[in-house]
Amino acid sequence: MKPSPDNDASIAQLADLFHLLGDPTRLRIVLSCLAGPIAVGDIAAGLQLSSSLVSHHLRLLRAARIVKAERQGKQVFYSTADAHISGVLTDMLDHIAEPTNGIDP
Repeated sequence: MKPSPDNDASIAQLADLFHLLGDPTRLRIVLSCLAGPIAVGDIAAGLQLSSSLVSHHLRLLRAARIVKAERQGKQVFYSTADAHISGVLTDMLDHIAEPTNGIDP
C-alpha cells in the first residue's frame, strides 16, 4: 500500500526523513553515497570528519532506510538505499542549480 499524503502517519514519517536530511553533516554524508558504495573512512576523509562521527550519522540514516550497508571483508560500504532516495536528492540538486529567472530567492 502506497503512503497517502493525507495520512497523518505518512506525513510524520516523511517529516522525520526530511528532518534527518536537514542536518548539513548528514546530508553531506548521504550525498557522498550517491555515486556508489563508499567506505566509512573514505566518507570521513572526504568530508574532513572523524570516522566515529560519520558512523554515528550513518547508523541514523540506515535506521531510516536512507542508506544501506554492505560488508566486504572487514570494511562496510554505504550507498543510498534505493533509486527513490537517489532520485529525490538528484532532483533537488538539479532544482537548486536552475536559474531563478528573475524570481527573488
